[in-house]
Amino acid sequence: MNSTAPHNTSESISNLPSLSGRGRGRVKPFKGFSPSLCPLPPVERVLKCPLKYALFGVLALFSLSGCGRREAQQRFERPAEVRDFGQLFAQNCAGCHGAEGKLGPAPPLNDPLFLAIIPADEITRVVSAGRSGTLMPAFSRAQGGTLTDEQIDILASGLRSNWGAAADAAPPIPLPDYLTPSDTGDVHTLENRETALQVFALVCGNCHGERGQGGKEAGALRETAFLSLISDQALRRIVITGRPDLGMPDYRRLGAMLPAGQPLTNQQIADVVALLGSWRHGHEKHKQ
Repeated sequence: MNSTAPHNTSESISNLPSLSGRGRGRVKPFKGFSPSLCPLPPVERVLKCPLKYALFGVLALFSLSGCGRREAQQRFERPAEVRDFGQLFAQNCAGCHGAEGKLGPAPPLNDPLFLAIIPADEITRVVSAGRSGTLMPAFSRAQGGTLTDEQIDILASGLRSNWGAAADAAPPIPLPDYLTPSDTGDVHTLENRETALQVFALVCGNCHGERGQGGKEAGALRETAFLSLISDQALRRIVITGRPDLGMPDYRRLGAMLPAGQPLTNQQIADVVALLGSWRHGHEKHKQ
């Protein structure tokens, strides 16, 4: 029976191939390998200092155990769980009304005059059910939308708490009614076309043309494509509040253009809206 010589650990270690690629009996490292990329210590170091490297291993395990873990505020949040006004507004409203509630294609919501005249429950109703005949969709789940009743309340109350601070300091003059005389259909009745045309020419003609055909300062209002996408209520709101983010004056500055120099009255506002509504339905089409 052949006897095997005692195994010498130090000698075996010294004869191990080196990754440096130099010296007798040593292997050449694979292409692209750098010794600095291999942090594992030589075997004899591990044998001589086991406690040191055991501690290193424990620390490595602790660091790996934290991988993939997120803080509570970074965890996935279901859409129905979002309760932050800013996040809800950015995801559902900013695309039309602008990132800061203004400078969007739709009328601004960041408007103290608008927030001073619109009833609080009307904001909730419009967000929930949308506005028929316009691009404003319904957001309530009951109406096919994506928001819960709580989220709609957060949006409605957040408009006032974030942008309605100045709304409490409303001008001392009587404010016009926000809502149309009725809440169904196109409700403004054009009783006197000539009177309405005179008011329109004086307060709107400088920018939009005396007959709504468009001017140097603003585009045409007498366009079926435009009027078919906007309701009487939205028209009334714009006549009252203007578009302060785009430089359009509100009913006070518009009224200053009339002979009396006073803010537009409810009747004058209704006349202008009724005139625009008649153009929506193709009455008295202007010549190009």
